[in-house]
Amino acid sequence: MLSEGRQTEMFTQNDELFIKLGWKAELKLGFVRNSRKTILSQRSQMGPLTVQRPFYPEGEVCHVYLLHPPGGVVAGDQLSIDINVDKKAQALITTPGATKFYRSTGEQAFQSVSLKVSEGATLEWLPQETIVFEGANIISNVKVELANNARFIGWEILVLGRPAAGESFTQGQAQLQWQIFREGEPLLLEKMRLDSEAFLARWGLNGCSSCGTFFANGATASNLEAVRKLIADTPGRGVTLIDDLLICRASDNKTQLIRDFFEKVRSLIRSDIVQQQPYTPRIWAT
Repeated sequence: MLSEGRQTEMFTQNDELFIKLGWKAELKLGFVRNSRKTILSQRSQMGPLTVQRPFYPEGEVCHVYLLHPPGGVVAGDQLSIDINVDKKAQALITTPGATKFYRSTGEQAFQSVSLKVSEGATLEWLPQETIVFEGANIISNVKVELANNARFIGWEILVLGRPAAGESFTQGQAQLQWQIFREGEPLLLEKMRLDSEAFLARWGLNGCSSCGTFFANGATASNLEAVRKLIADTPGRGVTLIDDLLICRASDNKTQLIRDFFEKVRSLIRSDIVQQQPYTPRIWAT
């Protein structure tokens, strides 16, 4: 019996009949500001994507955890996440654990994320790491649309293979795209394709199993200098400022070191970017 919500597609190859399975999951969230705090005003879902009940450890900021009950993404799965933060609303979105993309027999797994942040609103998009198993085949697109005075902090942390289990990344590929716009004008258009060659090459990851990128708009030259001092001479770390978009990059053989670096960067600049004091979501410590 096929699970509810599982897409099926029948096809033939060499006169043999095959069935392709894949989850198609969609989640749409909308945040608005009332007189006291930000509330989750819209939530619609299809398939295995959902959220826990919002909570308020910082008072007015709405914290939400994204959940994917199957526990991993397989070939043929299609995940779509659409977030809209209305005027002056403040939201922080994270996940209770890593996202896992499993080995593929050839089909691709897709993830699409759309983040819209209106005037005077702030959004922190802070999912825990994405683990791409050896042999996985994924496409992940993130599009961020900002109003003129909207503020955004976000990151993506990627783990290729499972180093703790002795698994490298000699097969498979991850195609990653980030697009950040302000009032329809591009601030950043970036595509990256990671495969076994890029994993091993000196011009790529040089064998490092983990890499990540951190973004923050509304940043200043003083934010840039503070992060440069934090990095000092640490290898595999970098930062730049394009207009007011701060971009940090990191590569390492230990994912936790990248997480620690990004969390320190966020703590340094959070009060300037989203006008909130440093705060670490409690779920990250469990």
